[in-house]
Amino acid sequence: MRWSNLGGDGADDGPGALFGTDVVTRTLDTPEFRGITFHEVRAKTIVNRVPGASRMPFEWTVNPYRGCTHACVYCFARKTHGYLDLDTGLGFDTQIVVKVNAPEALRRELAAPRWRGEHIAMGTNVDCYQRAEGRYRLMPGIISALRERANPFSVLTKGTLILRDLELLREAAAVTDVGVSMSVGFLDHELWRTVEPGTPSPARRLDAVRTLTGHGIPCGVLMAPVIPFLGDSPEQLRATVRAVAASGATSVTPLVLHLRPGAREWFTAWLARHHPHLVRRYETMYADGAYAPKWYQRRITRQVHEYATEFGIGPTGPGRHRRIPAAPPQDPGPTPPQATQLTLL
Repeated sequence: MRWSNLGGDGADDGPGALFGTDVVTRTLDTPEFRGITFHEVRAKTIVNRVPGASRMPFEWTVNPYRGCTHACVYCFARKTHGYLDLDTGLGFDTQIVVKVNAPEALRRELAAPRWRGEHIAMGTNVDCYQRAEGRYRLMPGIISALRERANPFSVLTKGTLILRDLELLREAAAVTDVGVSMSVGFLDHELWRTVEPGTPSPARRLDAVRTLTGHGIPCGVLMAPVIPFLGDSPEQLRATVRAVAASGATSVTPLVLHLRPGAREWFTAWLARHHPHLVRRYETMYADGAYAPKWYQRRITRQVHEYATEFGIGPTGPGRHRRIPAAPPQDPGPTPPQATQLTLL
């Protein structure tokens, strides 16, 4: 594998410069991890600068894993597995690179004189609360390191495992700006089982939103992806927004499916197996690149915002966060808190 060969001077030599020479590969014969291989590495760096050409609204990320057992067929991060000479299809789902020293590496980088305490986003490449996190428990150390430095951060996830770290998130949010978002693009059970086979169900994710908000941690929903011709009817969009509002989420923001190289090929193969009649329509819609046409994106955004207004939940806007008190509420009560407009990422 390309990344087993190390460029020793720390320069940006490509993927090989990311990890040390010692790689431990583990396969586990347990039902939860059967068929999955873990490559345990020690990362040279853990805080990554987002490329200037990126559309992301943040500059720095932390990604303790590469590859993702969520196995979402549309995941835009699939191409990154190719940088390590790993397969971007099934290999992305089953060959997981684990940066086992992520918490200690983060503490070192946050303490460096050059670090200015900028916002750090997590879960924006692969999910930091995927199933592997249940085994490796890297996020408690990462959140603790950020809390100790009062460094602002945000987490985007499909993983209900985030509830394990609820109290750590509360402690961090008492000293710095913390944003939490859950990704829920649709409610359709059959669509979920085939397109996001390794994730908790949309209903369970919304239950996690309800728990987070009920314990004083504001949580928004990134309604992503909205999948053309499969999850984008007005009835589907309205039902999803209604469920998001009922969960107590502080905001809802739609994001239409985009198909970058790596993800595009894997998604198209899935589409040909499950919905062959849609292949030509997708070829037409995405003929100009990775993104759906602007008119389609605007239509989806307008509809979601209309339903959000109907159900009393606000869309997000850039650069706003909320700090929460350290003391947990005595009794969150059975009903979700009133929705308010809040930016989480």
